[in-house]
Amino acid sequence: MHHEYQRLLAVNRFKSLTDGIGHDLDNIAQLAGQICEMPVTLITLIDDKMQWFKAKRGVIIDCNERESSFCNVTIAQDNLLMVTDTLADERFANLPVVINEPHVRFYAGIALTTYDGHAVGTICVLDVKPGTLNELQQTSLQTLAKQAVNVLELNWSLRSLAEQHDNCQAQKHDIEQYAMKLNAVFNSSKDIHILLNKHYQILAFNRAAQAYAYNSNSQPLELNTSLLNYVSPVRGKRLLAYFNSAISGLAHQTQWQVQSGDATCWLDVFFTPVSNEEDEVIGVAINATDVTLTRKHAAQVDEQNAALQRIATFQSHELRRPVASLMGIIDLIKDEPVLADHTYVSMMAAAVDELDYKIRGIVKDAESTIYG
Repeated sequence: MHHEYQRLLAVNRFKSLTDGIGHDLDNIAQLAGQICEMPVTLITLIDDKMQWFKAKRGVIIDCNERESSFCNVTIAQDNLLMVTDTLADERFANLPVVINEPHVRFYAGIALTTYDGHAVGTICVLDVKPGTLNELQQTSLQTLAKQAVNVLELNWSLRSLAEQHDNCQAQKHDIEQYAMKLNAVFNSSKDIHILLNKHYQILAFNRAAQAYAYNSNSQPLELNTSLLNYVSPVRGKRLLAYFNSAISGLAHQTQWQVQSGDATCWLDVFFTPVSNEEDEVIGVAINATDVTLTRKHAAQVDEQNAALQRIATFQSHELRRPVASLMGIIDLIKDEPVLADHTYVSMMAAAVDELDYKIRGIVKDAESTIYG
């Protein structure tokens, strides 16, 4: 059963033939008929149910049932099968093609065996009267069988190569499209991206990295050169420390203050190990983001908080001190019998209390702004 399954897989390789190869098989069938002096010649492929005529001479049909064919027996043996009189052979006497039209009386065929040992079909000659093949005709039919197999194998190989070529071209196109999109994203990023191998050599960089290198050193980056060529010795020493740590598998993040042209800026720098499919670290990706504006904003926030703190302190101490003094004076006035019931004293006390309440509110708001 396993052998038959493998044989059927081999048959499927040859079911679709190109026009040129079909013509070559027709020529082989024609030659076989002429050499063997037989009116009917077939080159067949046999699947699980049917026998398909890939080349034919002397018949108009394209197939017949496998179980009703001489070739079903032929593919089960290695040697030429010759039936000089079908009515005298009990294996074939009751086949439909023997007892009905065209009343086949002679058959000779040999299996088409592939290079990997599978009998995928036959080349055979037939006649409506008993007959035989001489030794030369038998040898010639065997030789033509090998030639037919060579034609089939060649056609399959060429089609396989063409399919592989088409697949490779499609994969190449997909890779090019992916690379183009990736490159567009890579180069549109404002962040600096540099990929290094184990020897600090630059494997890839984006436009932002190129612009930074040119602004810093007036020297454009070049592939397959050492990144150490583009940094100062001091910076290079620090870079090596982070690089070597990343090569060992540890990612790092740091901030560097750098000079870009006439401006001083801050970079948030990441050193990330790059691994292959076997998880072996083969390089380091350096990604840097300009955080100068973020640091300036943070500094501004710190200054604003300090200013608010000073305001809160001033409001808390400098403004409330005179208010507290007024409140003390009013308490003294209230203790004087002559002035205690005076309307102005009550109005002054209410104004001072209101001012004290508002100052407390301002201080509370300032503290909430500072401390959240």
